[in-house]
Amino acid sequence: MSTKMKHTEQLELIPLKKTPMSGTREAREFDDVLAPNGSILPKNNFIHCVRNEKLRADRSKAPLSMALFFLRENGGNGGKAAQEFLRDLNRSTRGTDIKGWVEDGVIGVLLPYTNNLGAHAYVEKIRGGNGYATFPVITGTYPDHIFQQLLNEDGSEPDFFPLDVDEGSKPPRLQPALKRAIDVVGSLCGLILLSPIFGIIALAVKIDSPGPVIFKQTRLGVKGERFEFYKFRSMHWNTDDRVHREYIANLIDGHLDEINQGDKKSPFFKMKADSRVTPVGKILRKLSLDELPQFFNVLKGEMSLVGPRPPLAYEVEKYEPWHLRRILEVKPGITGLWQVSGRSTTTFNEMVRLDLRYVENWSLWQDLMILLKTIREIIYPRTAA
Repeated sequence: MSTKMKHTEQLELIPLKKTPMSGTREAREFDDVLAPNGSILPKNNFIHCVRNEKLRADRSKAPLSMALFFLRENGGNGGKAAQEFLRDLNRSTRGTDIKGWVEDGVIGVLLPYTNNLGAHAYVEKIRGGNGYATFPVITGTYPDHIFQQLLNEDGSEPDFFPLDVDEGSKPPRLQPALKRAIDVVGSLCGLILLSPIFGIIALAVKIDSPGPVIFKQTRLGVKGERFEFYKFRSMHWNTDDRVHREYIANLIDGHLDEINQGDKKSPFFKMKADSRVTPVGKILRKLSLDELPQFFNVLKGEMSLVGPRPPLAYEVEKYEPWHLRRILEVKPGITGLWQVSGRSTTTFNEMVRLDLRYVENWSLWQDLMILLKTIREIIYPRTAA
């Protein structure tokens, strides 16, 4: 779990500190308080419930809030006051609310079908009505809290706590380390071996139309972190992006008849005739050569060789909650399962499902297979445009 938090006017926020509580006399006293009805879950069970409720919220589109109470951060006056708080907490929460340990001395309360205002009202009821203002507390609401963090434009790093609970489901550290090693070696080899092609492309782009050779664009990476995304410029410089915004909106909203450049049997969801694309740009896009500068993004650690494509902020504005997993759990990639499994012939929801399948079944072997299929797609392009 991430533990980065921010100060707000409504609630006092504090850094989450590890406290050696397990096995102590005070921990056993807490256990004795909770033992009669077992209503406060152990950490692993609680996190499992949070994941399930997030999936339920994705389907129902109902808000899901969480409040975290820091029982050990009241100036050392825990013990009896904390035990009384836990007893009152059991009496004050609804039967549908889910309570559990998040860390030693930190209790989480999951509030299904509760928006941000409801979460604040619940906290004020607990804190004010029972006199527990000394216990710091933070709240978050899914998906509004996450969307707000993703789309903020103040340059700050997104902070999804307390609703980011996916860290526990990630593979062991060795595998991500191997993936990173492959990314570094692969991108370095690509840059070295393809350096003559880089020079030829750069010269062609410069002669073809005025403007910079490398096009830079802000994209959202893993956990919504913004980064400068590199491509060889394939469009005329300083063109209007309204056409693409409208296309993306129709694609995500499912208005496929308005953007289908093929037919019902063989759909093609990509703009074939885009006046913004230069003659050289059409060739680069057809062969996917405009993507080569992203090897630098991989070296910088912003992207991986394989992963979901990084979206623009105005794409994320159109997302449904369940779409978010494609950018919250893994680094974006130069290529991915979507690119080798249909690409422009798939709908947006089908693309997201392919990305989620990649996330859920990730392995180094799968990455290798995708890379080999990508090379085949470059040599024998079928759906690029």
